[in-house]
Amino acid sequence: MAIYHLSTPLKEEDVRSLKVGDVVYLSGHIFTARDMAHLRIQGLLKEGTPPPKNFAGAAVFHAGPVALKNSDGSWRLNVIGPTTSIRMEPYAAMVGGLGLRAVIGKGGMAEDTLRACGEYGYVYLQAAPGCAAKLAQGVESIEDVTWLDMGMPEAIWDLRAREFGPLVVGMDTHGDSIYANLRKAALEQIAARYPA
Repeated sequence: MAIYHLSTPLKEEDVRSLKVGDVVYLSGHIFTARDMAHLRIQGLLKEGTPPPKNFAGAAVFHAGPVALKNSDGSWRLNVIGPTTSIRMEPYAAMVGGLGLRAVIGKGGMAEDTLRACGEYGYVYLQAAPGCAAKLAQGVESIEDVTWLDMGMPEAIWDLRAREFGPLVVGMDTHGDSIYANLRKAALEQIAARYPA
């Protein structure tokens, strides 16, 4: 296990050097995107319309932040925790095609994402669930918000982060997945303890 301090926009060669179990801290811009944002981006791409943000080299966090509005109309972050990522599995190739280099969430993703990580050069980073206040400490400011019409959790929030983490590489570009490894180990234990 190695520890990396990386900044966005992320470089493909840096991402491809990461391995499952490595710890990453991110600085720079991090975008949030959940189900509805992915769906809307997919619709725009089908129409030939570019998405509202340049996601090349970006990190996208599967999260619905709780933000508070200041008297001057700007926003400040209260808490931010990961949401379950498997719901975004159908968008694995789309995410890669946008040039994203990191997806952050909880619970891992499946085979389409693992394949896309290798093909497009992005990683899945596990954020610690239940640590929304701690994760918020790594966000310096909210730069802007897009698609607030979908509601606070589903909007795309552009966050400026400093040493955001710790995040653990759960899926890398080499075809390795913590989640698949854990599942395999668990099934082996079950088979050993309860033979058919």
